[in-house]
Amino acid sequence: MTRSLASILGGLALAAALAGAAAAQETIKFAMPQDFTAVYTFVTGEYNQGQRDYLTLVNEEGGVAGRRFEALVSDTGNQPQRGIEAYNRARDGGAILFDFLSTPVSRALVPQVLQDRTVMITPVHGRGDASDGATFPYVFPMMATYWSQATVLANWIEEKGGGLAGKKIALVHIDSPFGREPIGVLEDLAAEKGFELSTFAYASPGNEQGSTWTEVRRYRPDYALIWGAGGGQAVSVREAIRNGISADKILSVVWLTETDARTVGPQIMKGVKRFEAVAPGRDNPIVRRIEEKVVAKGLGAGDAALVGSSAYNLGVATMAVAVEAARLALADGEGELTGERLKAGFERIANFDAEGLMPPITITAADHQGGGFGRVSEWNGEAWVPVTEWGSHYGEIVQREIDAGAQGFREGR
Repeated sequence: MTRSLASILGGLALAAALAGAAAAQETIKFAMPQDFTAVYTFVTGEYNQGQRDYLTLVNEEGGVAGRRFEALVSDTGNQPQRGIEAYNRARDGGAILFDFLSTPVSRALVPQVLQDRTVMITPVHGRGDASDGATFPYVFPMMATYWSQATVLANWIEEKGGGLAGKKIALVHIDSPFGREPIGVLEDLAAEKGFELSTFAYASPGNEQGSTWTEVRRYRPDYALIWGAGGGQAVSVREAIRNGISADKILSVVWLTETDARTVGPQIMKGVKRFEAVAPGRDNPIVRRIEEKVVAKGLGAGDAALVGSSAYNLGVATMAVAVEAARLALADGEGELTGERLKAGFERIANFDAEGLMPPITITAADHQGGGFGRVSEWNGEAWVPVTEWGSHYGEIVQREIDAGAQGFREGR
């Protein structure tokens, strides 16, 4: 082979390699190693379907700055070790954003994410103290933490439920870190607002709560806050009503769905309220475009009947925020979109509401929660209807919990 031919072939090989690298950079990979088989099965399928359908919509509409998005989906079974293995595979495959939708898995991955400088989003799960962007620079709750959810529900009682002062409030919760999480915030609120708080735990997974609700009945609360997930939430509603608590005196964490209403009985559950992080239903510009450009073309990731459910729309909203972060990051210039650039994009998000699908959030380097906004909605026998505007409440009390948790993480506690 002559030197000139070798030079030409070498040049072609280099050009091909560069072209391959450029092509790889044109696809932005978001990883979703989630629990499809163990604990979070009540939500993962619909949530993940919404995430994937939104990314497909973005691709069908031309992508962002010439880049397309790819969802890397796998099953962790809610097991931290499987989550770590899935994370390593996806990271090595080019993923720069991760959503595990599992508190045990996401907590286990925090140190690795911080070391690798990849982005992990933890909407309505994970560490609430990750709202502290200085301590957790690559972790983004980006929606109201459970602490913020508790304060939104308490504010409804104060403003629309006859006031907090002098009330007896029962927190009925699954006996787990998640179930116990709102206790500190509610105790602080009780001291400040003059109400009485009593907590009642039941064993996981919550299929049997009879003895717990017998104790609640003896307590005779003015309101009951139910703090569980999956089938246990429907059990809580049924037991509360069976023990004489009116449906309109029951308020739930975000995990109370249309499926739960059908399980309890749509009319029986009429009046029950819940925290809401996103608007359910199909009357939203993004959801309507998904129906038109994704589902109608046979590109949907799951059952079309699930489009617009609470969990589905929650998934859509998470990816809407993530894509907005990517758009803002890419606006800074050409080149590979790294975890560091994506982090900077998240911290530039301001008053973003996904075309009305969610409350407007502003994420900064200090606040990775985005303000802690949400609203209260009520089951009217057929659907969830909002009974408050989007808002956040008692921010100083929530911030104390965030600060204490972040300090504990920094000190290795």
